[in-house]
Amino acid sequence: MAININAYQEVLSRLKPYNARLVAVSKTKPAEDIAAFYAAGQRIFGENYVQELVDKQAVLPADIEWHFIGHLQSNKVKYMAPFVHTIHAVDSLKLLQEINKQAAKHQRVINCLLQVHIAAEETKFGMDEQELQQLLAAWNSRQSDFAHVRIAGMMGMATNTTNETQVRQEFHQLHQLFGSVKTTFFNTQDYFRELSIGMSTDYTIALEEGSTLVRIGSLLFGERNYNQ
Repeated sequence: MAININAYQEVLSRLKPYNARLVAVSKTKPAEDIAAFYAAGQRIFGENYVQELVDKQAVLPADIEWHFIGHLQSNKVKYMAPFVHTIHAVDSLKLLQEINKQAAKHQRVINCLLQVHIAAEETKFGMDEQELQQLLAAWNSRQSDFAHVRIAGMMGMATNTTNETQVRQEFHQLHQLFGSVKTTFFNTQDYFRELSIGMSTDYTIALEEGSTLVRIGSLLFGERNYNQ
């Protein structure tokens, strides 16, 4: 078992002054490793692959708060709709509509974060600012059609670079956009409060730039094994 409890305690201590929460990213890791962190007190776990999430949810404690953090295809939403707590990477109106439709079947409300593209890499997913505004305008004009989703905040991934100035700038830009969206669309809604930025290599910068949820995997679980 490659889990690092010391790193886990250090991350928690760094999050505490910011009142931020840890999403322990457990993709490709066995249920036993998740159970070990659960025993240490962790309750929020993030997965990138739907089938893996479904399989793990079935064998792990029922009070785990499961977050889906990967790119999500609309046709996969139905498999996790019965239990997923938060979906971090909503990048289209079509996906938001499908999440609402599947959540309604289970009489649930699923938290959704709107993913914005802030990185220099074209390969990363997310909406640009114009697409974000279009989605929010559509949602705002017919909120009654979205009774089973709660837009709880925003998410972004910084460029994979050692240039900390660039990373900080990207996080700062998203935090400013978050503030603008909150003022325009969610001024009276307390639930719009999550900013999901920061991973193992850049979470300390993300905290300084307003992160409320950091997504950390390799620091806690060791390097991932993609050959299972």
